[in-house]
Amino acid sequence: MQPKLALLAALALTAGMASAQNANGVSKNEILVGTMQDLSGPLAGYGKAIRNGMQMRVDEANEMGGIAGRKIRLLVEDDGYDPRKAVLGAQKLVNRDGIFAMVGHLGTAPNLAAMPVQFEKNVINFFPITAAREMYEPFDRLKFANAATYYDQMRIAAPRLAKDRNIKHPCIIYQDDDFGLEVMRGAEAGLKTLGMAFTEKTSYKRGATDFSSQVAKMKAAGCEMVVLGTVIRETVGTIAESRKTGFSPIFVGSSAVYTDLIPKLGGKLMNGLYSTMTAAHPYLDAAEQPVRFWANKYKTRFNEDPSVFSVYGYGNMDAFIRVAFKTGPNLTTESFIKTMDHMTFNRDMFGTAELTFTPTKRLGNQFSRLSQIQDGRWKVVSDYVAFSGLRPVLQKNGKWLIESEFFKDQ
Repeated sequence: MQPKLALLAALALTAGMASAQNANGVSKNEILVGTMQDLSGPLAGYGKAIRNGMQMRVDEANEMGGIAGRKIRLLVEDDGYDPRKAVLGAQKLVNRDGIFAMVGHLGTAPNLAAMPVQFEKNVINFFPITAAREMYEPFDRLKFANAATYYDQMRIAAPRLAKDRNIKHPCIIYQDDDFGLEVMRGAEAGLKTLGMAFTEKTSYKRGATDFSSQVAKMKAAGCEMVVLGTVIRETVGTIAESRKTGFSPIFVGSSAVYTDLIPKLGGKLMNGLYSTMTAAHPYLDAAEQPVRFWANKYKTRFNEDPSVFSVYGYGNMDAFIRVAFKTGPNLTTESFIKTMDHMTFNRDMFGTAELTFTPTKRLGNQFSRLSQIQDGRWKVVSDYVAFSGLRPVLQKNGKWLIESEFFKDQ
């Protein structure tokens, strides 16, 4: 080959290698990580807290030198909790920015819309912030989920509350979408183990603000326990309307209602609400010193109190960093997946359950615990509960024991 042609070939090869490097988001000095959050839509309160938590952990890692000499750069897109915007955001992050992985994307419908765009370019969907089963089913090597599903949360919580409180007439109000249907199906499956079914089922369209007709139906049906397939405003609206009409059943929601925004928006009317959850809300005066230190550090950084969604963002990014660090300098999609295939994350300071992954297991944890609003604050009232056959088992100090009592003051 002539020297000039050889030089051109070498330049072309170098350009191709650089392009491939940029395409998977890993360069000599940087790792590009993408996330999509609702920063302007109905879940903006969640999205902004997630983004802050993620950025806080990224900054900590970069201050310590990054990962194998590479700094992490977090790219954030606002999808407004809109699947159509999620597709556009994913196209930008994946095709134009060339991210290595999508971390902590908020919302079931936005994730379902974005994943095909990611998977076409071999981009991992890491620990999305939604508890839908589609985040790990059907199996895909690029899916990694950490949240106990809405289905499993309610499959366990609904029958246990019904049994403990001698409920005869359970009911449900749910958002008429994939999220609400998952909550309903899980609760139905759990109640079926007791030979029970919903006395009344009522739904609403996403974005609804008036729940008077739904509450009237449930009150007329004599509902003693209401499962909430709701998020923030809908939870507050349903409970407030119920209290106003003298309707006072037990209310229990999924982890989607486990947020300090509920008591802040609804005030004293929200006392008594139960919610499934994993990580505990990080109060500034938390009894646990590490949580208290972290919460005050967050407030100093962002000039606002952290929420549990701040914890989700921080924890999910921390998990990504741990895997990338363990993978080492040769960070590729394949090497990252290989590390994840044998990864275990221990229970953290926020009480998040242990997570384990294998080459065929893409959901790290399927269990949740219960918290209740008492005097305007969330209080954990049970540890992680699962079913062994039809017998409840309780997790204590990492061990599963047959329990005799469901609720345990922590």
